[in-house]
Amino acid sequence: MLSTNDIDAVIGIVGEQGLSETTIAGLRQQFGGAHFTYCSDDDIGDARPYRECAGFNVYLVNSEDHCSVLTREVEGASGMVLAEVYDE
Repeated sequence: MLSTNDIDAVIGIVGEQGLSETTIAGLRQQFGGAHFTYCSDDDIGDARPYRECAGFNVYLVNSEDHCSVLTREVEGASGMVLAEVYDE
């Protein structure tokens, strides 16, 4: 499970390094038990992000019931979707 401190650390890393497959691979190594997905924010649909950041939005994933769902609750969060936001 992810803690608020873990989420803040991930946001800081992505803010410094930017979103890329290399950044995601590093996060997977650093936060071994957590799942990380990188996509475009346009791929998310109508879900509200847990946090909006410069250039990307953060969505939390809960996989407690064997099906992954987006959530805004830190409790039970087992992963994150980091969704790149493009300027239009």
